[in-house]
Amino acid sequence: MWQPQTVRALQTVVGSTKQGAALALSPFSNFATQAAEANPLNLRDLLEIRPAGQELALDQVEAAGNITKSFIASAMSFGSLSPEAHQTITQAMNLLGARSNTGEGGEDPAVYAPIDGVPSLLNNKIKQVASARFGVTAEYLVHAEELEIKIAQGAKPGEGGQLPGHKVTELIARLRHAQPGMQLISPPPHHDIYSIEDLAQLIYDLNG
Repeated sequence: MWQPQTVRALQTVVGSTKQGAALALSPFSNFATQAAEANPLNLRDLLEIRPAGQELALDQVEAAGNITKSFIASAMSFGSLSPEAHQTITQAMNLLGARSNTGEGGEDPAVYAPIDGVPSLLNNKIKQVASARFGVTAEYLVHAEELEIKIAQGAKPGEGGQLPGHKVTELIARLRHAQPGMQLISPPPHHDIYSIEDLAQLIYDLNG
């Protein structure tokens, strides 16, 4: 799907958009052609969109305020994202009545304190418990509405969920209970899960 020539075409599009939309048109056409003419690689490549039929009246559609309550933001660690980006996502999801996820990077306990009696918009409703247990404390767990156990590490550059040393600032180190400048790696399997019984025990411990 992502052969070198396709990636180069995409990089050309991104670079050309900085020079203006007109210059980006030709590179984008080249990229779009390569992407569209590829042989089917995923199941979705064999599917076609079926028309849904007549439009529904607005009074038959669920209100946006109800729909957004089912939204979640995927787990992206505090550290892999900048503090500003991570907090902006958290605040936005809380304003929507939706749920954001701490990722495995821990969370600043300062966000648990209400502001003028109002719960902070920077508190993630979903707290992740990951393999290296970065930042997982009793205080962290008790402020969760939902716990997510990260059983395994997906494919990423570096060694698993790697956070290079130059990204481990004093703030990140404090939240992850580490030392500034120290490389942090979340190993592929969860340290505590090697069987279904181990998973059951971890769930039991977290419920306690």
